[in-house]
Amino acid sequence: MATENSDARRNDSAEGSDVGSLEQLARDLLRQVASLTEELRNANLIQLHRIMAEQAGRAITDSTLAEALSTLQDLSEVKRRQVLFVNAQYSAIVLNHRLGAIDWDELIGHMRVWCINRIFQEYWEMTDEHRKSLPRGSLEARVGVAVDAIMADLADDPDEWWVVGPSEEPNV
Repeated sequence: MATENSDARRNDSAEGSDVGSLEQLARDLLRQVASLTEELRNANLIQLHRIMAEQAGRAITDSTLAEALSTLQDLSEVKRRQVLFVNAQYSAIVLNHRLGAIDWDELIGHMRVWCINRIFQEYWEMTDEHRKSLPRGSLEARVGVAVDAIMADLADDPDEWWVVGPSEEPNV
C-alpha cells in the first residue's frame, strides 16, 4: 500500500507540473498570437499607406487626377501638386510613428523641420478645417496640436526652429 500511495503522490505532482506547463504554453501562445496580430495590423497599415502614396503619386503627375484627389479649392496646378506631395510626406512621418519606427520626440523633430518649409506652412494653414474634424485624442489630432504649437512658436522666434514646440505628447 505504501508503494501505491507513493506512486499516487508522484502522479499528482506530475499532473500538477503538466498543468503548469500547459498554462505556460497557453500564455506563450497568446503572446505569439498578439505579436502576430500586431504584425498583421502594421502590414495592413503599410499596404494602405502604399496604396494612398501610389494614388498621390499619380495625382502629382496628372493634373486631372490631382484635382479629383484634392479637397482644397482654387489652387494652381503647381500648388495642388505641392500640397499633395507635402501631405504624402506628412502622412509617411505619422505612419512611421504609428508603426513604432520613430518615437514622439523623433516625430516632433521631423515636424520642426517641415514647419520651416514655406509649402508645408501653406499646406498646414489650408488644412486647418480638416484637422478640426479629427476625433479628439486620435494620433492625428495630437500631432495637429503639437504642430500648431510649433507653428505658433516659430511665429514668435523663427531662428530657434530646432527647439520649438511641445516637449511632451499633448493630451487631446
